[in-house]
Amino acid sequence: MSKTAARIALLCALTGLVVSVAAAYVHYRLVFDPTYRSFCDVSSTISCTQVYLSRYSTFRGIPVAIFGALWFVAAALLSVSGMTARPSVRESVPGYLFVLSTLALAVVLYLAYASIVVLKTYCVLCFITYAAVIGLFVVSGAATSFPMTTLPRRAMRDLRVFISSPLAMITAVLFFAGAATTLAFFPRGAAAVSRAQAAAATPPSAAQTSEFERVMATAPRVPMAIPTDGAKVLIVDFSDFQCPFCRQAFYAYKPIIQKYEAQQPGAVKFVLKDYPLDSECNVNVAGGGPHPSACEAAVAVRLAQRQNRLEAMEEWLFANQPSLTPPVVRQAAHDVGQINDFDAKYAFTLDLVKGDIALGHQLGVRSTPTLFINGVKFEGVLAPQYFDQAIAYELKHATK
Repeated sequence: MSKTAARIALLCALTGLVVSVAAAYVHYRLVFDPTYRSFCDVSSTISCTQVYLSRYSTFRGIPVAIFGALWFVAAALLSVSGMTARPSVRESVPGYLFVLSTLALAVVLYLAYASIVVLKTYCVLCFITYAAVIGLFVVSGAATSFPMTTLPRRAMRDLRVFISSPLAMITAVLFFAGAATTLAFFPRGAAAVSRAQAAAATPPSAAQTSEFERVMATAPRVPMAIPTDGAKVLIVDFSDFQCPFCRQAFYAYKPIIQKYEAQQPGAVKFVLKDYPLDSECNVNVAGGGPHPSACEAAVAVRLAQRQNRLEAMEEWLFANQPSLTPPVVRQAAHDVGQINDFDAKYAFTLDLVKGDIALGHQLGVRSTPTLFINGVKFEGVLAPQYFDQAIAYELKHATK
């Protein structure tokens, strides 16, 4: 392998490694911090979050980005050996890289299909890693100067050289030990941690509190044609059970609502409205939408409410969000929601969901979640400490 080809391969590997580490960090923050907003979320279709919180982003509970980072480390080590190893080994390196990159190319093509066709979402970090894999595939393929049928024989010869090198053995031990440690100890159970940490946000400073109160005092208020039932604070949340941000809001806001219900029963009314980003029931979404199971999920929750299984159904849907498909939702409606006539009542209940969607469109809802706190509109996940402050502000001024 020429040194030029090895340098290009190393550049591709290092680029992929850096981006994979960044992707793993973003993934970690998304599932453990309900208030985190990824820097690569541009819109509902250009979004790392939509991809990283989907069922395609993990394998056995571990982010695919972690596996990608380990793969790029291996590719980088091979690229370095293509510049520093003895000539007979350097000649074989592009063949090894070509085999690795061919396997990786199959994986990234599958992930790209899932992102573009299934999720209809474009993840910038993901596409950079795909480009790095393609670059390694092209460079290694062009640099391979021997028949690939001879690669097994070369591998046996190079293995003997590898074993005789203390530096190579130490590097291999460190790599496999690091890989095993990373895979074994990467945090799992993100949903439970999100719940535990949801209310632990840092309280805003005095200046931030003052500024937020100014916003609440001066913001335009949208009239809400929803009964308050005597509550002083009416919170209307337009949500989607496949929306990662809605999942974050659900876990972050629930303990705050429970706190006010315990302190002042009936003073705060929280109303969840459906706004699925799924063209099956939402005419404002084109091309299928990014959440193809959201309409079924909304129907399942409404039907579960009739069985007094509302909270259980909501909890299950958000906890299992990455794995939701229409058949999975229907099965959960039966098992969790105790609904035995889902198909019979689907069309009628879907019309009720469409009623929420029409109201949301009338109120200018464009994305989820969208909150209205006594008519003050907030798009996206309002940080829990500000959500709490908004309720306290409204309660305080309602008594004057």
